[in-house]
Amino acid sequence: MSKAVGDPERAMNGFMSVAQLLEEPRLARLYTFILREGEVTIDDTTDQLEMPRSTAYSDTSTLVDLGVLTRDDDRKTHIYTAVPITLTANLDGDEYTITPTFIEAFGRAPRDQDLDLLLERYGLGKLAAALTYAIPYTEGEMSERVAARELELQSAFAIAVLQALREVVLDMEAHDPYFEEIRNARETPPEDA
Repeated sequence: MSKAVGDPERAMNGFMSVAQLLEEPRLARLYTFILREGEVTIDDTTDQLEMPRSTAYSDTSTLVDLGVLTRDDDRKTHIYTAVPITLTANLDGDEYTITPTFIEAFGRAPRDQDLDLLLERYGLGKLAAALTYAIPYTEGEMSERVAARELELQSAFAIAVLQALREVVLDMEAHDPYFEEIRNARETPPEDA
């Protein structure tokens, strides 16, 4: 089979894997935990993420099936590693790349009331937009006021979201091999900033 025939299949499988991660925050959280840690065992995941052993086995198996984790079966205690993933969408010339940093932000939402409320009220698109502002905010290149205005969110809520996403950015910058591909709102500054 030629490479050209396999590429659409691989692309669609990658798309479906990212979609699955963005459907279930627990899977997203587990995936990015393993990405940050490098190599983990089931005991590591149950201890660090405080999840039941049966859930850890089930979720790691799901992630292996999705192709975003690998499992070393050569040892008695299986070792899991994450496969760094990225997905770029191009809609009418507007491009956005989903990286492990965005997956981490989504995975944190159930444990962070501000991110959870953002998703509940505005959806994944607003989380993606907020992340593009969180990067220059974290780097001290954009004020909270400008980001809140551009995001069209109430100022206090936008600040809380930016602070939550600042922690995501700081935690993932060194571990996300595609971090530089995340759109930075500073690249296209607001018209009257």
